[in-house]
Amino acid sequence: MKAEEKKTDYKKTLNLPSTDFPMRANLPQLEPRIQKKWEEDGLYDRIRQARARGKRYILHDGPPYANGDVHLGTGLNKILKDLLVRTETMKGKDAPFVPGWDCHGLPIEHIVQQQWAGKSIPVLQIRKECEKYARKYLDIQRKQFRRLGVLGAWDHPYLTLDLTYEAGILEVFRGLVEKGYVYRELRPIHWCIECRTALAEAELEYVDHESPSVAVALGLEKGYEKPFRAKAAGPAFLIIWTTTPWTLPANRGVAVHPDNEYVLVEFQGIPGLGTIKGVVAEPLAEAVARMISSPSHRVLGRAKGKELTGLRYEHPFESRSQPVILADHVTLEEGTGLVHTAPGHGSEDFYSGVENKLEIFSPVDDGGIFTKGPWEGKEVFEANPLIVAELEKRGRLLDHRPIRHRYPICWRCKKPVIFRATKQWFISVEHNGLRGKLLDAISHAGWVPDWSLNRISSMVEQRPDWCISRQRAWGVPIPAVHCEGCGEGSTSPDLVEKTGKVFGERGSNAWFSEPVETFLPDGYRCPDCGEAKFRKGMDIFDVWFEAGSSHHAVLTKREDQSFPADLYLEGTDQHRGWFQLSLLPSVATKGVAPFRKVLTHGFVVDEHGKKYSKSSRNYVLAEEAAEKHGADVLRIWVASADYTLDVRFSPEILARNVEAYKKIRNTFRFLLGNLNDFDPARHSIAPEKMAEIDRWVVSTLRRVIATTRKAYEEYAFHRAFQEIYNFCVVELSSIYFDVRKDCLYTEAADSTSRRSAQMALHEALSSLVPLISPILVHTTEEVWEAHGEAQSIHLALWPEPGKRDTDLEEKWERILAIRHEVNRELEALRAAKTIRSSQEAVVNLSSSDPDLVRFLRSQEIWQEVLIVSSVIIHDVPGKDFEPGRELKELRVKVARATDPKCARCWNLRADVGSDASHPEICGRCARVVTEGKG
Repeated sequence: MKAEEKKTDYKKTLNLPSTDFPMRANLPQLEPRIQKKWEEDGLYDRIRQARARGKRYILHDGPPYANGDVHLGTGLNKILKDLLVRTETMKGKDAPFVPGWDCHGLPIEHIVQQQWAGKSIPVLQIRKECEKYARKYLDIQRKQFRRLGVLGAWDHPYLTLDLTYEAGILEVFRGLVEKGYVYRELRPIHWCIECRTALAEAELEYVDHESPSVAVALGLEKGYEKPFRAKAAGPAFLIIWTTTPWTLPANRGVAVHPDNEYVLVEFQGIPGLGTIKGVVAEPLAEAVARMISSPSHRVLGRAKGKELTGLRYEHPFESRSQPVILADHVTLEEGTGLVHTAPGHGSEDFYSGVENKLEIFSPVDDGGIFTKGPWEGKEVFEANPLIVAELEKRGRLLDHRPIRHRYPICWRCKKPVIFRATKQWFISVEHNGLRGKLLDAISHAGWVPDWSLNRISSMVEQRPDWCISRQRAWGVPIPAVHCEGCGEGSTSPDLVEKTGKVFGERGSNAWFSEPVETFLPDGYRCPDCGEAKFRKGMDIFDVWFEAGSSHHAVLTKREDQSFPADLYLEGTDQHRGWFQLSLLPSVATKGVAPFRKVLTHGFVVDEHGKKYSKSSRNYVLAEEAAEKHGADVLRIWVASADYTLDVRFSPEILARNVEAYKKIRNTFRFLLGNLNDFDPARHSIAPEKMAEIDRWVVSTLRRVIATTRKAYEEYAFHRAFQEIYNFCVVELSSIYFDVRKDCLYTEAADSTSRRSAQMALHEALSSLVPLISPILVHTTEEVWEAHGEAQSIHLALWPEPGKRDTDLEEKWERILAIRHEVNRELEALRAAKTIRSSQEAVVNLSSSDPDLVRFLRSQEIWQEVLIVSSVIIHDVPGKDFEPGRELKELRVKVARATDPKCARCWNLRADVGSDASHPEICGRCARVVTEGKG
């Protein structure tokens, strides 16, 4: 027989890893299969049943708008919520998640109306089509959220168009009416002429906008020189400055500050006008001269603002005399120190107009079209250049130039808004000390991050009364009626209550289809004139009032919810939106905040730092990203980011997340593969019998469990992920797996040393899988199944940290520091191609520090830990020993080993061939092969 035919195939004698868990995840195919199984098994309901006796924890979902596909900005929010709910569930708490949708509002109504190209459509038809549209995107978004692995009561969400929810809105409103917070009044409010509705502050965005600025001369009547104690003759003017020329037709006064110093100035050499006399604030006289291109000027007289109240001037376009009035809001920051006042088109103008009994004149309709005067039929912004031209024609235009400044736009249509005085419904924040109560409730809630407390507090301190009425069709009608006698609008707790019952039975469409008598309480009369004939008001609630009522319509109505919620979690923009506008009605009607804690996150931004938005179309769709890369990769992106800041998404960032996922997956694959023959019930050994390296990795794991749990509890998901990831990549893959491969693969299958290592692997797998399951929801389910577990990982509880051996950890910190120094020298040998692997090296260690030498000699693990052929400890280092870089007292010398290579374990050992029956392998391997002993 030939010699080569007698060779043993030693590969068959190794304990090579074996697992059905694949190296490649194929997440786009795997995840839908797992999600289908969750649905078929009723996983959400099973979790609820398993946690039924646990402490209730409620994260209340702020309703996203039911239009358009889910992009990664909204996906970030839902994944964060899912992470948090799953972590609370892992603690053993009963943490149901009820998703919700905001289904009413202008964006849907606009889209629906565009289908009719401006034709007049009956209100009920509009509402029918809007509901159809909302339900369509509700189903689309529900599917897309599920695709991200978000678990919840998807078949039983809350919708703002549900009958029970609409009735709940009116219950909140009834409480506000009953307690006297609701009133109707003529007020200047932000008005969108594109959307034709009033807007609340939360519906505005402020952007850089170009407006026409004008300096205008308003002719003073005779006697103007008296307060200035000046001897002047001929005409003189009040000089005003404005960036809204279209409001000049509604001018009803000019405001001055009572304590400011004003001067009558002769401005000379004005192009096209020559010399004129004008009144301006003294500190601004030089700036005004430059603005109107006057090369020289002189002061003719001075007067305090309070001395000017007897002056009158002529309207710029009408033959009417108008007064100079006093107002504290006049500043010297820009302009002329005199403020053109149009009470129908400005907030401060309105209140100073009321105080001075000026006419509240607003000749502009819902579409921003002039209804009176020379520009009747013109839209206000279209009229701007025409008004400027008329001023110039009349010799009243002193300056005209464009100016860029911060200007409010509608958050929906992105068009500039105007101020317009109309009668609207408001909720007072001053009544019954509500503002103070809101601030007190804010101070007693938890805010994450800390700075958000100051943000919400400052907003509430400064917020005006809440305008809750909108002039649209798609929404919940405000239950108010208008008197046929005097025309005034009114409501009452009884009217609201009766309307709420109708809405709860037949829905809010009843308001548009049934007669007013259906909603009127018996004996209802106009509180202003006593008349008993009414027509229904056609205003609807601000959608923020609908969403802000969810604390009552959801938390107090559903059996799977409770009030107040433990947590609200939304983007930072909701400090002025849902957080604030949920807080206000809750504190007003219930006396407490609707939440115990509020957590906010930043926006998702693209690679250029621009915020994702539907209007900009710069977003990535969540479902498309999940189908391409896998939802678990997206969940790593969310979990690894500091969400308190804006979160960037780019191909480079995604590539890093993919690599991180692969490394964690490979860690799980190694654990599963090397546990294929391990049964904890039969193969466990006592901890004290475990090898020291195995006890070290278990102790380190327990540290990771403790720090990761703490990070989760502090909502620091990025710290939790980093703890797990670093442990997988560093302590396990780079150190422990590398060191223990030899034992796991080559020792006898049932040897104490191998079972010891498997004990450590088993504890690592049993702890890491549940620990990272809130993030990698699909992959951990796959791992758990491959591990032979019958139940879903998502029914499991947190791993307990257990007792650590800190002395052992400190000792191994020293061992690993030595390993790090040796590895640097081994890498130099590899780079020089002296060796191909560390197994081909011999290592010499020594130190001039006797304590370190004693430590080196006291350990028997250097050959295994350094993964080398042999290790020699010297009392005195030789001259050719290299000093350590960090561990400077250590001396290291590495060289190529001369021992033969074992054909089974591939280590270079002096005893290769010591067993004549197995001349190609070392003595250890020969014993394992012949005796099955380690």
